[in-house]
Amino acid sequence: MNRHSLQSFFWPQSIAVLGASPDLHRIRGRLLHQLRENGYPGRILPINPSYQDIAGLRCYDSIGAVGEPVDLALVAIPAAGVAPALEECARAGVKNALIISSGFAEEGGAARDMQAALVEVTQRTGIRACGPNCEGYFNALGRIATTFSPTVEVKEDESQNLVSHHRVGVIAQSGGIGFALFNRGKAAGIGFSYVLSTGNEADLNMADFLDYMVEDTNTHVVMLFCEAVRNGPAFIAALAKARQLRKPVIAIKIGRSDAGSRASASHTASLSGSYTAYHAVFERYGVIEAEDPDEAVAIAGVLLTCPLPKGRRAGIITPSGGGGAWMADTLSLHGLVVPPLSAQTQESLRAVMPSYGAPGNPVDVTAQGSNTGPALMTAMETLAQSDEIDMLVLIASLTSETRVSLEATRVRATAERCGKPMTVWTYTLPSEFGRRSAAGCGLFVHSDLRNVGLSMSRLAGYAETVARPLPPSNTTTVAPLPGDLPVVLTEHRAKALLAPFGLPESHERLAGSAAEATQAADTLGYPVALKIASPDIAHKTEAGGVILGLQDQQSVVAAYDRIIASAKRYRSDARIEGVLVQKMAPPGRELVIGMVNDPTFGPIMMVGLGGTMVELMGDVVHRPAPVDVAEAAHMLQSLKSAPLLSGFRGSAPIDLTPAAELIANLSQAVLAYRDRIAEMELNPVILHDDGSGLTIADALITFKE
Repeated sequence: MNRHSLQSFFWPQSIAVLGASPDLHRIRGRLLHQLRENGYPGRILPINPSYQDIAGLRCYDSIGAVGEPVDLALVAIPAAGVAPALEECARAGVKNALIISSGFAEEGGAARDMQAALVEVTQRTGIRACGPNCEGYFNALGRIATTFSPTVEVKEDESQNLVSHHRVGVIAQSGGIGFALFNRGKAAGIGFSYVLSTGNEADLNMADFLDYMVEDTNTHVVMLFCEAVRNGPAFIAALAKARQLRKPVIAIKIGRSDAGSRASASHTASLSGSYTAYHAVFERYGVIEAEDPDEAVAIAGVLLTCPLPKGRRAGIITPSGGGGAWMADTLSLHGLVVPPLSAQTQESLRAVMPSYGAPGNPVDVTAQGSNTGPALMTAMETLAQSDEIDMLVLIASLTSETRVSLEATRVRATAERCGKPMTVWTYTLPSEFGRRSAAGCGLFVHSDLRNVGLSMSRLAGYAETVARPLPPSNTTTVAPLPGDLPVVLTEHRAKALLAPFGLPESHERLAGSAAEATQAADTLGYPVALKIASPDIAHKTEAGGVILGLQDQQSVVAAYDRIIASAKRYRSDARIEGVLVQKMAPPGRELVIGMVNDPTFGPIMMVGLGGTMVELMGDVVHRPAPVDVAEAAHMLQSLKSAPLLSGFRGSAPIDLTPAAELIANLSQAVLAYRDRIAEMELNPVILHDDGSGLTIADALITFKE
């Protein structure tokens, strides 16, 4: 994306309004009106042959009649006329178009052809277009309102106390929600750079605008309302840039359930719906997810006002014992730690607070007496300097219209001196005076208790993510796969394909008869397992195709015959390659390692508890490939069941290195064959209790049709 093009899009020196109207009840009339009412400083060019002027502005017959290049054209005419109008704009030298008009691909059918016509014009002429079916944008600093949203009908109040001079940029695939986030954020004292609705994204898409805002010096946090990413590689590149520049990105992702339970050959796919790939990408690049608009605003408020913490230890100062205890519960629930303070720190706090206060953590200065405010401030100054905490939460009542317990000068000086995140929770609803006073402190004020814990935890999580290096992006070069491979690759063939990528040696043989099975078992050593090998039977246990722990030749012969008979009963037309004879693995923990090739983001790796319980428990972690050993180890440690691997209730911890190395190696394999492999699953992978490594007890590869 040409950054200069988007500079003229967001900061146009001239704006043409196609089909401009004096009627404020029509969108074309409101667009023109709101441009003027918000004080747009550039040149406004109404285009409509029906008028000579509109509200004192000269009106042109056509865009070509302007006679000079135009930075931005606002298009809100009927859908059928948009492509010809865009063509005319391109001939007249217009650089960008913002297409408000609806009635394109969102309607389906023939309307898709009209959107395709727009794409053809942009690709052929070079004009860049946002939309169609969008709600425009608002550039708050430039006073540029190219939208009909009622949220910008009221001019920006330059006297409003913002919690920070830093600002949020919003990119939304729903115009209404994007401007709703703006509306809610303004009420909470947050400043904005841009609020943009992208619509159908026929040309410019979310990745283009994200890349712009990541580099934009007026934008310090980017907020996304995301339905679907249309350019996965460009989106990831923009996120990688944001991570490198330490510019936080908040995402609200909707449409999470699509394809989440589709029928599949592997557990991996059923556990890897469309949202899973988004979540994996977000985790990799430090994107902070929010569930609702109030969460998003709270997270943005903390990101705008707080430095990154060095850890998860939180200090609490409160005039209310109950409020302090409640806050301690909330922070703990969200993965933060409220540590007891040392005797030395408690002694320092006792000296600056009432004798009936409590110097533990939470630090309760009580609401008794007339010195609550000074005691709260002095305790804040004392605790903020302690190396026993990484962040500080102040609790106050901001309901009064005449006084508050927060002193702006002292709070700002303390926050600057200690370099730790600080935020405020008001346990009473804040008055306007209270909000202004807190904004003067440079702290974000929460009235929702839960969002304090959530936003501070997200802040700590973001700090942890950006501190971890990204895995290297180099991939292994391999020979192309044969073109005649079956759609489903059975276990022994899947392992053979993956063997060059560092898989452990397989102690197994494929047998075509009972006699071959006993010979293989004698060679491998007892006990052994027998499993059906068929590209038409993906779930072997369901077909009665697995028998474990066979101790002698007689049991192997009986098992072979039983497996073949069960497979034929399960599916009479199944192609049977034989029976796989495997040496039984030492005892250990069962893992599943898999991959789904997502259509937007490419191969997404998965690890979780293995065996037949994986779908029931759903304890899995995903990351986009490639994954290095360090990130693979972090994936394993992020499982809810991770204590079972690290020594639960006295059991010996298991060395995770072999599993982490396997995940990293497999991520290279799936990248090398990303054009062919649709899904892959190794389940179970047995991580040996005795530290002797691991055994891949089953494997499956599904190719793209």
